[in-house]
This record gives sequence, structure tokens and C-alpha cells, in this order.
Amino acid sequence: MAVQLRRPILVGGIGLSFGLWVLGSIHESVAEFGEVGVLGAIALGTGWWFLQQRRSTKIEVSSPSLPLDRAVVEKAIAQAEPIISYLETEIGSQEQLRQRIIQLTAELDRQQIQLTVTGGKGVGKTKLLQLLESQWIPQQEQHLSLHETHPLFIAKDTTEVIPNSDLVLVVITGDLTDTEFQTLQQLKAVNQRTLLVFNKQDQYLPPERALIWQQLRQRVAGILGVEDVVAIAAAPNPVKVRQHQSDASIQEWMEEQTPNLTALTQRLSQILTQESQQLIWTSIIREATALKAEAKTVLNKARSDRALPIIEQYQWIAAATAFANPVPALDLLATAAISSQLVIELGEIYQQKFSLPQAQSSAKTLGSLILKLGLVELSTQTIGSILKSNAFTYVAGGVVQGVSAAYLTRLAGLSLIEYFQDQEIDKNTATDQPLNFERLTEKLQKVFQQNQRTALLQTFVQQALGRLRLISTQPEIASS
Repeated sequence: MAVQLRRPILVGGIGLSFGLWVLGSIHESVAEFGEVGVLGAIALGTGWWFLQQRRSTKIEVSSPSLPLDRAVVEKAIAQAEPIISYLETEIGSQEQLRQRIIQLTAELDRQQIQLTVTGGKGVGKTKLLQLLESQWIPQQEQHLSLHETHPLFIAKDTTEVIPNSDLVLVVITGDLTDTEFQTLQQLKAVNQRTLLVFNKQDQYLPPERALIWQQLRQRVAGILGVEDVVAIAAAPNPVKVRQHQSDASIQEWMEEQTPNLTALTQRLSQILTQESQQLIWTSIIREATALKAEAKTVLNKARSDRALPIIEQYQWIAAATAFANPVPALDLLATAAISSQLVIELGEIYQQKFSLPQAQSSAKTLGSLILKLGLVELSTQTIGSILKSNAFTYVAGGVVQGVSAAYLTRLAGLSLIEYFQDQEIDKNTATDQPLNFERLTEKLQKVFQQNQRTALLQTFVQQALGRLRLISTQPEIASS
């Protein structure tokens, strides 16, 4: 059901849409080696790895968090409250989200430390977990729980595999791969306390083992401390023992080796002694942040469902007006009235209150951005090429202007939605601030990229032509 326009700003002033104003403005402006071979391969791999890191896109890494106290954690939990309140006001009760806030508050007094063992396939996670549970955990005074994840690097996102944990042990079995390095970066970005565990070190000769361990520490510098990279052998291979007998005969047998977890267990014990409370509070903050993001996603979806019909209403008004009156001289007052009203109505949905002067200023900013980014010319050229194959184009000369006006109006509205969705939701925050020029530019570029695909444009053009055909057969619609 179409939404009716009942805003006094529009009365007697609708001539051209915001998109058409911008349209007119453009006219003015290795397998196995010997010891030496392995060492050389490692060195070569190191150089190649650093080269790839320089070429690849950098992943943002958060700075080390400051020591937390209870008040900081409580504040992080409370930040989800305004979003949930808006959700309840706009779409109804949110009992599940409310319950999670209660659970997070109760977590403040949690004593049990949660540890997770993770890594790729075949790195020895299960054996390490069994040894820790049988030999190390019973000796600890704290309450500890230990879990193993499914193998990493099967899912695209590490966070889909690794649950929220107080301390994560990332197990590897050799030199660090690019995928493993990115995993450590992702964990660091969410302030996840992490240890890098180099397992199966017994499978390397001593010089190789020392080199790999040194390279690991160098590569994770800035992500992990030197002391948080440890080498172990959870299930060392049996060693062949040869014994010469008195009768000159030789006996050989395979002798089982004792697992070596000393470096890991010592570091774990040290962390638990010094950082237990910080580990718990950091985990709670991560959970609170995730809860806030989840609630905001639901809220944004509900608001977007309300905003899209309004954008569609204005885009078809723009198309009809431009089609009925395709003149180069633009009624800027009417154009500003429509675009400003779009800003006001979308702002109301996203709790961003705009006065008329503020909305007019925001509309002018948005229009100048569309013009400076060259979106008008790019859009009209693409739409014009699509329309060349349509006979209706040659019958009605204002079709290109009409479709382009609708398309640019849609871009403006979708960009505002993206912009408003990024705003912090806090009932105590003023909502009458001017639009951020730089951030709005990013949103415009993003929306344009998403809506410039040929299939989407062809579908939009067909929808617009259907509207314009109706107008061409019923002139009274245009005059109204």
C-alpha cells in the first residue's frame, strides 16, 4: 500500500526531484629436504611471506586494551540497553535479548576460566587437550573448563569456529602460514587473549626447530608477546634405540617418548595467576559488544523495512516530474523541498531529528557529493545505453531524465540509510548534528557500487518504464 504524502513542505512545490536537480547540475560542472635444504626453504619462505604481507591488504589490529575494572565492564553491558529499548518500542518485546543482559551481569562474578584449543586439521589439538585435562588441570586451584574447536580454515570466518573464550590456544606444527597469521590478527582485533603453541617440534632437527621458533616470534611481534609463543611436543614420535650386545649382535627397538608440555603449562599457570580477573572481564566485554551488534542489526533491519517504501515513493515522484517536464531550467525551490523532506522523513525513522534548515543543508551536501563523485554522468550514460534498445525511449523524450532522476533519488536515500545505520544509538546523544562529509562520501560510493551492476540497473529501468508508460497514457497523473 502506497504511503501518502501529507507534508506541508510539498504543497504546491513539487516540480522536480532531488535526483533531477543533480542531473541538471552536471551541465554546469616444498616436500622434504636435508638439514641444509630445510633451512634454506624456511629462509626462502620467510622472504616470500613478508613480500606477500606487503602486497596484501592489511587487517586492522586493535591496540592493547588497558587494565579493566568492574565499572568499565558494567558500562559496556549497559551500552546495549538503549538499542534494546528502541527495539521494544518499534517492534515489540525482546525477552531473549533482555535475558542475555541479565546473564552478562551475572557473569561479572564468574570464577571459572574458559580455555579453548584450536588450530588447523591434524595439528594435535585432541591429544593436547587430553594431556592438559589429565596432567595440568588437576593441579590448578582455579575452576577451569577446556574445549576443542572444529578444525580452522574450513569456514571463511575464524569467529564462526572459535567461541568466546577467556584464553585461546592456537596450535600449529611448523612455520606460520598466511592463513594462520590472519587468524591471529582476527583474534587480536577483538582483544582475545591468545597463546601460539608450536606443537610437534620433535619432528624437526634442533637447528631447524630453533630457526622456526625464532621466526614465529618475529612474525607475531605486535600481535603476541615473545613469552606467548611456546614450543611443545604433545605426542612425540618414538625414537629408535640401537644396542650393541656382547656377542657383537645389535638389538633395535622403538622407544616411546614422554610428552613435553613444560613451556606451555608454565606460561598458562603464570597467566592464570596474574590475569584471571582480566580474562573474565575481557570476555564479558566481547559478549556485550556482540549483543549490542546483534540488537543493532535487528533494529536496522526493522527501520530499513520502513524506510525503503519512503525512498521508492520519492523516486517515482522524481521520475514522474522529470518525465512530464524535461526542461534544463530547474525549479531549485521545489527540488530542495522534495530532497529536504526525504532527509527529514528518513531521519525520523532513525531517530535523527532534522529541522527544515538542517535538512536543506544536508540535502545540498548530499547533492554536491553526488555531483563531485561523477555519479550523475556515470548513471545517465549507463541508463541511456540500456534505454537505447527500448522503443518507448523514442516516443517520450523525457524518459532518460525520468529514469535517471528516480535512480539518483534512490541512491541518495539508500546512502542516507547506510549513514544513519552507522550512528551510535544512545538516548543521551544529540541527534541534530550535521552530516559527516567524509563518512557520507564513503556511503555514497558503497551504495553506487552495489547498485551499478547491470542486472540490477536493467531491473530498475524496467520498473521505471512501467511507471512512465502509465503516466504517458494518463496525463492527469503527471499533472497531479
